[in-house]
Amino acid sequence: MPQPIPPHRALQVPGVHGYTDRKSVAAGEVVRFHLSSDVPYALSVCRLGPDVEGRTADTVLHAFAPSAARVHPIHPGSYVQVARGLDQPLRALTLECWVQPWSIGTRQSVVGQYDLPGACGYGLFIDEAGRAVFYLGDGGAFRAQGQIAGGALRAKRWHHLVATWDGEQTVLWIDGEAVARGRWTGPMQPGRAPLRLGGSGIDGLADAFLEGDIVMPAIYSHALQPAEVRARFADRGLHTPRGRTVLACWPLREERGDTVADASGHQRTGRIVNHGTWMIVGPAFEPQRVNEFSDDGYDPLADPTRGHGLRLASDDLYDCRWPESHALRIPPDAKSGVYVGRVRYLLDGEPAEYDIAFIVRRAAHRAPAPVLVLCATNSWLAYASTPFAKNTAGDPVWPRRSAGLENSHPEAPAYCSYTYHRGGQPTYQVGLRMPWPNASPNALYDPADAGFSQWTRLERRLHVWLDQAGYDYDVVSDLDLHRDPGLLKAYKTVIVNGHSEYWSLPACDGLDDYLCGGGTAIVLSGNTMYLRVSYNEEGTVMEQRKVLGANDLDSEEAAKVRPPAGPYGEQYHSQDWARGGHFRQAGRSCAEIIGLESAGWAFADGGDFGVYHATQPRHFLFTQPNALGLTEGATFGHAPGGGLPRAIGHEWDLSVATLCRMTLALPAGQQLPEPQRGIEVIAQGRRHRPGRLDAYLDYFSNVTESLDGLSAEMIYWERPRGGRVFNAGAVGASWVLGVDPCFEGVLRNVLHHFGVRPETGADLAVQPSLEHEAP
Repeated sequence: MPQPIPPHRALQVPGVHGYTDRKSVAAGEVVRFHLSSDVPYALSVCRLGPDVEGRTADTVLHAFAPSAARVHPIHPGSYVQVARGLDQPLRALTLECWVQPWSIGTRQSVVGQYDLPGACGYGLFIDEAGRAVFYLGDGGAFRAQGQIAGGALRAKRWHHLVATWDGEQTVLWIDGEAVARGRWTGPMQPGRAPLRLGGSGIDGLADAFLEGDIVMPAIYSHALQPAEVRARFADRGLHTPRGRTVLACWPLREERGDTVADASGHQRTGRIVNHGTWMIVGPAFEPQRVNEFSDDGYDPLADPTRGHGLRLASDDLYDCRWPESHALRIPPDAKSGVYVGRVRYLLDGEPAEYDIAFIVRRAAHRAPAPVLVLCATNSWLAYASTPFAKNTAGDPVWPRRSAGLENSHPEAPAYCSYTYHRGGQPTYQVGLRMPWPNASPNALYDPADAGFSQWTRLERRLHVWLDQAGYDYDVVSDLDLHRDPGLLKAYKTVIVNGHSEYWSLPACDGLDDYLCGGGTAIVLSGNTMYLRVSYNEEGTVMEQRKVLGANDLDSEEAAKVRPPAGPYGEQYHSQDWARGGHFRQAGRSCAEIIGLESAGWAFADGGDFGVYHATQPRHFLFTQPNALGLTEGATFGHAPGGGLPRAIGHEWDLSVATLCRMTLALPAGQQLPEPQRGIEVIAQGRRHRPGRLDAYLDYFSNVTESLDGLSAEMIYWERPRGGRVFNAGAVGASWVLGVDPCFEGVLRNVLHHFGVRPETGADLAVQPSLEHEAP
């Protein structure tokens, strides 16, 4: 169970929302549901059936008795609570902190013991206009004469804030300059409010959270003299203050976890509420110390200029902490696959459904199937914007770049790995004990005219096809593979499916080890293994880092070709202190493992999707054991007549050899690598119609020109280090299963050559066709 939090401002989110305690359970284990609903509802647990486009063929494992409405609040906002605050009257005081606000416009708290309206002791704040504010009081009701304000803080800039009181005069300093003065003769009493960093209280509840970063907050029992203030400013937050008058100082050197140690000797240990974000570079950081394109041995913990920052946000939330509402033991003989908790309720008087997706693995006592299918749950999590989205009756279409749906509450968290926090902070973490409505099997993704989805709905095309074709398979989540990379060794082949963009180092190395041992991999994915993720020890928070380049500007123009990104230097994870971002920059090359690298994207219109063109029609994967009758240049990977669905779109991958041809300029100090040996390109995925949001990338992920619309390559590779790989190189590869007999024939041939045979006849219900006219 999550640790309770101190009294905290609550938000009531209207509608139906829910999550499971784990995103993946084994058959025979208990799955627990955590639901909040403002209307009566009925919950059932279902295994998804052969109808990818609907719910008519799903199997109900259990239907719970109807439930009454019960709304549970959420408590977003991160800050540090210190159990041992100041408890004695003071004759002098200094508050010091380096602060980088990410936005201006709301009242924000930096440090203090301050609860409006009746427990106002002292505090350092930023007001709605961006001024620094210093308050001194007697621990009781707010007294306006105890407050001074001045200066102007800029968003996304580090500022050194110091507030001093010598028993009579108060002075407010910004970046070594006095910006406001006042008088306060006391008495100065801390009062009963708890000591907080990055938050204060309203009516006893934590609130007024900081939208920003802090470095080296400290409290002194004397007033720093001007020379001392300027010396602390010049130090740039690199060294802790010393002396008997230091009442508290938090150097923030932990860089992980929820404990913040006090260096003063007074044991004012702090606890981070709602996680926050570690491994934030401070005001003294020198970006040139970090190589942009490779992990060349830079150690962030040994960099004397890096500093130790903690980022806080008013919408930080990684665990709803809702109580269990329902629980079910999955039958031990349950088939592995994607399941849902299905909530039926009335929305504006009409029947509606809300699905909570989760994975069921095979039971430990059951023999593994020949095929393992990896669900791209890391990507489902990364794209899980607006977890408290307003309920809809139809199939929702998630906006491109995962901007999210309409929120059920204007202040509910809406961020994901592709959007910023409400205050403008980049998103480096997402929680697993949160709703993920984008993972619902009915969720679609832009372009709206295509009927496309990059998550559960897309990946189930493969699951349904394997069932119909008679292939036995097991399903696992990305987190399962992260926790046990050796599980791959039990299978004849592993299928990487969907939009499998985010991988952890253990999962990446596990796949490589499996292939080195003679294993086989079928990659029906694009943008595969592009970005690194890590997990906390409990497996409840996933971390990923996207940062600007060393010379990038955070501009609207730059945002057109990259997702939201943080400051350069922050690509190092807090969970393992290793480099994140692009896998190649983190010391791994996905091309060395699966033969292809990410090469671009397009998702403006349905017409953006292209098709495969055969380049080696006599290749054995096109002829044995099923002769597909292809000729050179013949197309496949589309519905009959060339309509949608078509495989080449959204995002795609190319070989290093091709990416080198597309690299027209080398970054300073970089050179192109030697292409992998032995890769056979058996088909090319081309998009002859350019789209409004096209982005073709070169080897260094810089924008370049396409080679006559070449977007993806379909390859067969017998790796020199062992193992065989078939890589379709496109997110939409599985989308055409059920409508394109030729692509299905390719997959049958690949499975045959990888030693997999159908276990049963294809006697299941026929999957409804997805074919429709191209726009």
